[in-house]
Amino acid sequence: MAKFLELTAIFSLIIPLLIAMQFQMVFSSEIEDDEEYVLDSPLLNFRSRSRFLGSVIKQGAKCNPIKKNICNGISANKGTSLLFCCKIKCVNVLGDRNHCGQCGRKCNLGELCCHGTCTNILNNVNNCGKCDKKCLHGVKCRHATCGYA
Repeated sequence: MAKFLELTAIFSLIIPLLIAMQFQMVFSSEIEDDEEYVLDSPLLNFRSRSRFLGSVIKQGAKCNPIKKNICNGISANKGTSLLFCCKIKCVNVLGDRNHCGQCGRKCNLGELCCHGTCTNILNNVNNCGKCDKKCLHGVKCRHATCGYA
């Protein structure tokens, strides 16, 4: 009986953790780890043998906000990304949940960073489940799904 109670206690702790992790994965940013940002204007002082390589920065590239800051307010991907050096990594402040609009501004659970603003995607008809996903006219957004009954 004691083993059963131990297992029940362990499962009662693990199951909510697994649910929270699944919820976080569902509402995490859709940016993949190997995404590259194509700069709108190539960096002039970026050490590269190629003009193309001087115009691309990988997501999470290392930077230093004081020296060798390769992403200090750099526009990329035709204006859809704005790169800043947050701590020691280049991040897109227009779409990063941990640096939304500026370094260090975190979005709450159930929110994504849409164009630099933390946006509730759970019941927003203009951003239902993800940024810019609009529900049809008259259809409500509930639980991040258009038309959820």
